[in-house]
Amino acid sequence: MGIRSGRLRFDEQVCGAFDWLNDTDEKKVFAYLRTAGLNAALPLQDILSNLEVLNVENGKAVMSNAGVLLFAKNPGHFLKSAPVVCAVYQNDDKAVILDRKIYDDGLLGNIEGALTYLKRHIDVRFEIQSLERNEIPGYPEAAVREAVVNAVMHRDYFDVSGDIMVEVFRNRIVVSNPGGLVSWLRPEDFGKYSRTRNRLIASMLMRTPYAEKMGTGILRIGQALKDAGLPEAEFSYDEFSFSVSLFASRPAAFSSRKGSQKTSQKGSQKTSQKILEAMGNNPEITIAELSERCGVSTRSIQNNINKLKKLKRLRREGPDKGGCWKVLDVENVQ
Repeated sequence: MGIRSGRLRFDEQVCGAFDWLNDTDEKKVFAYLRTAGLNAALPLQDILSNLEVLNVENGKAVMSNAGVLLFAKNPGHFLKSAPVVCAVYQNDDKAVILDRKIYDDGLLGNIEGALTYLKRHIDVRFEIQSLERNEIPGYPEAAVREAVVNAVMHRDYFDVSGDIMVEVFRNRIVVSNPGGLVSWLRPEDFGKYSRTRNRLIASMLMRTPYAEKMGTGILRIGQALKDAGLPEAEFSYDEFSFSVSLFASRPAAFSSRKGSQKTSQKGSQKTSQKILEAMGNNPEITIAELSERCGVSTRSIQNNINKLKKLKRLRREGPDKGGCWKVLDVENVQ
């Protein structure tokens, strides 16, 4: 009852197993202070006390769960609900996983890690205008950022049955978290008002650029998608979970200019050549490693591999795990 009414909040509870002197990562503390534009000249204990994450109980300094989530060397060691899981799938379902990564680097580190992961795995199109080439991401950065920050800020950290998930499908991105709407926010008021589950975490994040305009995230997602000419986001929530789906751009939106089409074709040829050369040097190289090496998304790597297979310039020998690539023709890449 205390949890459901908001009188008992996870982030304000003390983490008894946490030894703040030995388990606090000072680099994370000072990185947070720089991000928030706060004074870093005080002793560490005073800084943590001023941030209201370190309190004194029975003469002993103890760290709150919010402090652990933000500043622990290994948050997941103390709080099982700390990590963020990112994944990329080959199609519109979860049948084939191309890549998966778990971030457990504190709240800010998890946000930054998830956003970097998405940038690496979201396709970027190019539009040529005069002598300039504009990069157009498949999803607007503002919408993606708001979705990730919302999940980290409003997750139900009491619930260890699931993780914050950042998932990239062929046709959409889905960001989800355990914990639906708080009981003190009516469904009809969703998107109009901000009612946080984690008051201390929200307070900490509001001091950073990630959540400086708290309460406007849903509106900003909608506006960013509208400005980009994309479909509206789909929000799904119940008592136990929340998710937001951002849908991919329509192909026609990126193919209206001949210059864009030519650039895409040339880029694809160059990527295919890099893939074949990399596979020739390392037949066991993974999709994720190819993505890093070629500087394109895993989706782009998979598309190029499929084309090379159809052209009979490449084949896969053995299973997905434990098999290897067989390059048939490196020189004549179409």
